[in-house]
Amino acid sequence: MNDRDDPRAESAVDQQQPETYDNEDMEILVNVLGPIEVTDAEGHPVPVGSRRRRELLGRLVAAGGRAVPLQVLVEDLWEDPPPAAAGTVRTFVAELRRALEPDRPARTRSLTIETVGTGYALRIPRAHIDAHRFEDTLRALHNAPVGQGAGALSEALSWWRGEPYADLDASPWLTPERARLTELHREAVELRARAMLDLGRGAPLVPELEAFATAHPWREHAWVLLAHALYQAGRQVDALALLRDARARLLERFGLESASSLDHLERDILRHAPHLTPAPRDEDRLRLLTRTEATGTYTRLRSMSTVARAAAVTGGTNLVLAQEQRAAAAAEAERTEDPGLTARVIAAYDVPTIWTRTDDPARSKALVATTRRTLHRLGPEASPALRARLLATVGLEHRGTRDRWAAEAATEAERLARELHDPSVLVLALNARFVQSFQRPGRTGERDVIAGELIEVSTRHDLPMFEILGHLIKIQVRAARGDTESAQRHVESAERLAAIHETPLVHVLTAAFRAMQLAERSDDPAEVAHAYRTVATDLAGAGMPGVEAGIVPLALLSLRMRHRGPVQVDPALDWGPYRPWIQPLLELARGNPTAAREAAAVLPRPPADHLYDALWAVNAHTAILLQDPSLATQAHNALSPQRGEIAGGTTALISFGPVNDILATLDQHRMRR
Repeated sequence: MNDRDDPRAESAVDQQQPETYDNEDMEILVNVLGPIEVTDAEGHPVPVGSRRRRELLGRLVAAGGRAVPLQVLVEDLWEDPPPAAAGTVRTFVAELRRALEPDRPARTRSLTIETVGTGYALRIPRAHIDAHRFEDTLRALHNAPVGQGAGALSEALSWWRGEPYADLDASPWLTPERARLTELHREAVELRARAMLDLGRGAPLVPELEAFATAHPWREHAWVLLAHALYQAGRQVDALALLRDARARLLERFGLESASSLDHLERDILRHAPHLTPAPRDEDRLRLLTRTEATGTYTRLRSMSTVARAAAVTGGTNLVLAQEQRAAAAAEAERTEDPGLTARVIAAYDVPTIWTRTDDPARSKALVATTRRTLHRLGPEASPALRARLLATVGLEHRGTRDRWAAEAATEAERLARELHDPSVLVLALNARFVQSFQRPGRTGERDVIAGELIEVSTRHDLPMFEILGHLIKIQVRAARGDTESAQRHVESAERLAAIHETPLVHVLTAAFRAMQLAERSDDPAEVAHAYRTVATDLAGAGMPGVEAGIVPLALLSLRMRHRGPVQVDPALDWGPYRPWIQPLLELARGNPTAAREAAAVLPRPPADHLYDALWAVNAHTAILLQDPSLATQAHNALSPQRGEIAGGTTALISFGPVNDILATLDQHRMRR
């Protein structure tokens, strides 16, 4: 090893204050608004090594050019520093210098990481670090004249690729830095909206501001901006209603009295104040043809997906709005005929998916088609991370089917994610693999492994939404295996995280699981029926029609079947997508066995989703009532891969009892034949 490669020599050079070298062509770009990325002037990735080395680089970035003492670096990188920690940091510094300055001659001073006393300071220009560039842009535009800065803010917001330092674990130095940068992002969104409103261009902002205000309900200014945008869109009544609703929300949820800004805007709207709708100036009209406006279009569309992602986890009408907004953004992006823009707009919405029946099949089908066209147009030159996210989108949106390409897309997304070592891409790919695992029965063990990895990766990299997803999948796995005690532990973990991160949909699902638990242990069908009707009320406002439609009538049917009483199927109930499998029982309830047999003869194959085994349990019951040996054999074959499990248990919502019992009953029926 020569001196240039020896970290001890590097340390010695630091102390001797050697001559510097001059490399005017050196240009390193460091991006931390998302996973940490380092590129050269041509955009080629610069590998900087392990997570620890990236964390050291990130810590120096967060210092903003100030020197960080060696002891502080040690304490920030290790919760319990090993004895050789100081030497390890020096080694990391030497390795980072070599990565950032591969052409630096031996024994010359580093231009990127300077030794300052006993510590180190990053000397990369602020303009070459996205977080610093973003902060400086925002600071410069805070006091800009009315209407100025919209384009620059749009461009600055386009630099965001996700949560700051997304590939690093939470730590005492990182948590406040992430929070600081995230707050700056919110300020920039509001500042850009104000600039656009001052130009009279608020109407296009309505969808993104609706999602933004919903995702940050405590931000009074967000409601003011949204109401102003609604007014400029010609929706005065909606604007006034929103302001009144915002007052009630702030008071009821946060104990905040009516804010003066809400009152002032309401008075201005009622008197049609001229300043609320400024006329576009000539230079504003000309700007519509400039690159800045094009950048604004990109940012607006990507922000629509990004903000929709934040709103989606709050459920209810917000989830419906978020899904509609995401679809609209993707469709509008594709119309620009820019596949790169379209890809990033689609990829910006990375919301976890726990259910295999889509809320809007037509919308999902259209999004899959857009995503597949975008992948084709991008071709093999697309970045692996972007390609992985698009493939995962196909796997997630094309769920509940037996489409081979969708399963292959999920598998390829996972392969790319593992090669990238990008946790945010990996959890999305694992989610896609989870929903595609339902293509074949008997894969509960595979889902258990996926859930475990989701929890482990998400915990290490502070990805709480996917950590919650891991626990929800674990609940389904444990419910399928009849292990209610273990399932309850994951319920408690999911609810704890949901309370911290304000995701009320989790509590709807865990309440449904408790109703299922009650059904398994209670001898009082009326008590269980009441619990399920409460679940129905919760689901009705949850914004998840893919879960809600028909599930509670199916649960009540399972309750009657398990108690082996007369199965009275109510034709007035909304059986949703499950009506074809209920139709033979409906005909029997009407006293028409001939029609029941005709309906049983044309039963469709249950879809490859959460309800596969539950619907086969219904078919088994139908086969026995109709003494149909063909249907009984089909049900037996379909349920056999899930011996030892609970029929319907993988939903964590309903239970048709042990699969073994159903198979035994079918065997007895066939023997009697």
